[in-house]
Formats: sequence, C-alpha cells, structure tokens
Amino acid sequence: MSTSPKIVVLKTREILYTLILLFLAILLIVCLILMFAPKKDASETATLPSGHAGSESSRTAAYVPGIYTAPVTLGEDTMNVEVTVDTNEIQSIRLVNLSEATAASYPLVSPSLEEIAAQILEKQSLDDITCPAENRYTAQLLLLAISDALATAAV
Repeated sequence: MSTSPKIVVLKTREILYTLILLFLAILLIVCLILMFAPKKDASETATLPSGHAGSESSRTAAYVPGIYTAPVTLGEDTMNVEVTVDTNEIQSIRLVNLSEATAASYPLVSPSLEEIAAQILEKQSLDDITCPAENRYTAQLLLLAISDALATAAV
C-alpha cells in the first residue's frame, strides 16, 4: 500500500489576508477586554463628593486642611482650579495658571468660576449648583475639576 502525498497549494495573497484578518480579530478582542474590564477605582469618578461642612458636625473632619488643585484643559491650554479647605469647610476656589491668551480665547471661564465658587462657598456642597444656560459646558468642566480637588481633600 502506497499512500500518495497530498500537496496543498496556498497562494501568498490568501496567507497574507488570513494573517491580517487574524491580527485584526485579536486586536478587537484586546480592545473589548480593555473597554469592558472593571476599573479598580471606578467609584472615585462616579460620584461627586456631597454632604460637606453643612451636614458635618464640628467634631468630625470632612477634609484634610490644605490647598488642592485639579487641572482643566481647554483646547491646548491647561490651567488649574485651586481649592483651599480647612477641616470642615471650603475656604476659597480660584483659577491659577490662567494665561491672558486663554482668558481671551475663553472669556466665560473666569465669570463661570466666580459664580460657581460663590454658590459652593455659600452651600459648602456641590449639590444643587445652578449654571446659566449660556455657559453650562464651561461650568460643568469647572465643577468636575472642583469635584476632583475636593475628592483629593476628603478624609
């Protein structure tokens, strides 16, 4: 009994297409795993800090006293929101590293922060902050930065 050898002829183009398809399939699987894998600190960005000094008693500390900053990026420019806190309340909120060019390019940043800061300092909380319709996106960006700084300051 003799067995005849089977010869498989593959064209180079078919091999190349198969390798490219296999690479893309593996890349898609890796991207899906990275996108839908649980994050280690997902709860940190999901909630805004609430119930600050207004609901805290004077015996328990809400913050570690100090000055905390969070970056705000507008286009290619980056500035910082600086939040000063003591143990039970927010003392001040201001912009630092705001260049004249950025202030001219984004004229609603400073007035938005002043309005938001006044509300936060009055309420001592990020809850129920109202933003005017004409600069709501700028206000939301600033609120997120303030929230990040307060999350860093929280005990």
